[in-house]
Amino acid sequence: MTLHAQYLKAYDEQLRTDAETPSALSVARLGPLRLATFAGGLGFITYQNLKGVAAADMPGLVGGALAHYRADAGIEKVEWKTRLHDAAPGLGQALLAQGFVPEAAESIMVGPVAGLCVPVSPPDGVTLRKVTQEAQVRAMSAMVDEAFGERTSIRIADSLLARLDRRDGMELWVAEIDGLMVSAGRLEPVPDSDFAGIWGGATLPAYRGRGIYRALTAARARSAQALGKTLIHSDSTEDSRPILERCGLLQVSTTVPYHWQR
Repeated sequence: MTLHAQYLKAYDEQLRTDAETPSALSVARLGPLRLATFAGGLGFITYQNLKGVAAADMPGLVGGALAHYRADAGIEKVEWKTRLHDAAPGLGQALLAQGFVPEAAESIMVGPVAGLCVPVSPPDGVTLRKVTQEAQVRAMSAMVDEAFGERTSIRIADSLLARLDRRDGMELWVAEIDGLMVSAGRLEPVPDSDFAGIWGGATLPAYRGRGIYRALTAARARSAQALGKTLIHSDSTEDSRPILERCGLLQVSTTVPYHWQR
């Protein structure tokens, strides 16, 4: 088995289970689907695989999943996470027919934690640290929204604070220059697995290309290694994918999120 195949097998077996939604408020089942509800009015649909679901059955499966969330007035947005290595005939058409809109594809990256743990010093004037206090978390969340060109979401900040209160293992990391947050990202150790995830990596446009994200990634990897994790996974944009590849991570597949908005 190639290294690529080993990593993809570990991803499918260890992450596409209950381990994928440890911070969900609730999880319902619909056939092979896991219908998770998160704080902040977010629904999230995932599954280990769709083997045995014929193309003719896909519209009913998608419609049933969306009906579950339509019935909950607190749900504002639903994400259906597709992976392009899955056998899922007719899924894209069924999602579009129900009003889901595809967003930009991201690379599913997997590799050894050790590859990210090489000594990397932050650039001069840059400080790396974890944040836990409410004001800090809200400032971090607003900065990430700005970096992605989105409006500030109070709900996302509320969701992060709720997770910190539940102590589910998530760590929030920021890079600062003279007290200004310029980059941030999450570390999410996955219980009962070899994995930790690095998520939400964002750097303000004016501060990109200086090695700040690389240093922040190394800090998160060292924290994951201290927790006994041996593998890292991430869904990466084209900005972060080359950095992770240079550290030994491989693109094992591609994910395309489809979103439905109430």
